[in-house]
Amino acid sequence: MSLYQWFVFFLIVQVVHGLGTWKLYQKAGRKSWEAFIPVYNSIVLMKIINRPTWWTLLLFIPIVNLIMFPVVWVETLRSFGKNSTADTWLGFLTLGFYIYYINYTQDVTYISDRSLQAKTKTGDTISSILFAVVVATIVHTYFIQPFTIPTSSLEKTLLIGDFLFVSKYNYGARTPMTAVAAPMVHDTIPVIKTKSYLSWPQLPYFRFPGYEKIERNDIVVFNWPADTVYKFFDTSGRSVVKPIDKKSNYVKRCIGVPGDVIQIKNAELFVNNKVLQLPERAKPQHAYFLTYDANTSIDFEYLLKQVNSTEGAGFINESKDTIYIKGLTEEGANTLRSISGIKSVTKAVFKKAEPNIFSGNPTWNSDNIGPISIPKAGETVTLTKDNFSIYKRLINVYEKGNDAKVVGNDVYNNGKKINSYTFQQNYYWMMGDNRSNSEDSRYWGFVPEDHVVGKPIFIWMSWDSNASGLNKIRWDRLFTTVSGEGQPQSYFKYFLGLLALYFVGEHFWKKRKAKQE
Repeated sequence: MSLYQWFVFFLIVQVVHGLGTWKLYQKAGRKSWEAFIPVYNSIVLMKIINRPTWWTLLLFIPIVNLIMFPVVWVETLRSFGKNSTADTWLGFLTLGFYIYYINYTQDVTYISDRSLQAKTKTGDTISSILFAVVVATIVHTYFIQPFTIPTSSLEKTLLIGDFLFVSKYNYGARTPMTAVAAPMVHDTIPVIKTKSYLSWPQLPYFRFPGYEKIERNDIVVFNWPADTVYKFFDTSGRSVVKPIDKKSNYVKRCIGVPGDVIQIKNAELFVNNKVLQLPERAKPQHAYFLTYDANTSIDFEYLLKQVNSTEGAGFINESKDTIYIKGLTEEGANTLRSISGIKSVTKAVFKKAEPNIFSGNPTWNSDNIGPISIPKAGETVTLTKDNFSIYKRLINVYEKGNDAKVVGNDVYNNGKKINSYTFQQNYYWMMGDNRSNSEDSRYWGFVPEDHVVGKPIFIWMSWDSNASGLNKIRWDRLFTTVSGEGQPQSYFKYFLGLLALYFVGEHFWKKRKAKQE
């Protein structure tokens, strides 16, 4: 829905509210017209039901308002003496329209001094749960979201089993675009394994100002632009068209920001004609060919564990003197080169074209791409038949109201011949550090700004499913920051110290309070 359509919808909702409550406003000593004035009617209603004025704000926060609407319906009914279980269920099941029945057919009396305390333990529990869900939803949506690393695309920088806290406010919190969805879950409701949202209606994209911009080399969480999978790791082949904010969450390193020109030449990454310098804590991995003396006894399984290879040996060729290693750091490669019997360790560079590579260019593959200019908001890019495939998806899918295509040797948009296009938003190029095992921008292209979710700030837990006992917890990764200078450092011991101080302090405070009593 466009902003105009949402405005019209909003006005219709206000009229519906006014028609269903104006008599109740009168019975509460207010004016009937107050039920029809947008926003003001909500402020007045909070006074009628004896709830704080700031509740009005909660009614306009997407997802949170889905919890607050039923609460306000029930509170309104109780303010006019409708306290029975049947009244509560009717208010909820009719989506508030039971209030229409009360407004027009019942001679109710307004209870200005009604008790706001729950009359049963069950009611008190439900109120507490609803309050906790509202607070958690606000934190989850606008401040901090937990996230799990499911794949090895960023190894060894981030590991499978790392549990992250992702900041929404660094780059600016994005308001939900999917208006009707279950709180604090993504695209699927756990346990019952069903879709957690309705695709309609959709809110316009809006992002609050952040205090920093996405920088080159930042690790970023975003919605996978090309996502059509029914659910993550689903191999059934089922597909679904998802709203932007319900597409699968990916985490990659941003290696190209708006305005950059990126190119990959023989597996070497260049940004603006310079080799990209990664931060010290980044541990990029590549595929390597290792040749060795076939007459020398070498325990490769042991060696690959020592150099911390992600994938281990891929295959051994017919001559039995070459091994393919899918994921290996340059440091690990140097270690292998120093071992007696190993002749060479050479980075694998693929030359053949890959049919699923971004833009479908027949001369490109994962180790040779570009140059590609990354669009930025307000920038005008010259379009030709030759470069149109690079920008086609951006113009037709990510930027609204376009139908661009090549006709003969020319580019047309919405039936008109064009030779340039001005982009509406910023775009980014994202790649995994585990270059030979990462589905990233090399295959599906740019990440639009409206797909950006947030910035990982620290790892609070890391779980190794291949280990056993207490070794399943990677203790050295607990409470480590994701970004920053130097090597990662765990702050877990400081956390334990603060936790111990808290409990000790609480013990002595309670002891002192008991003596005073």
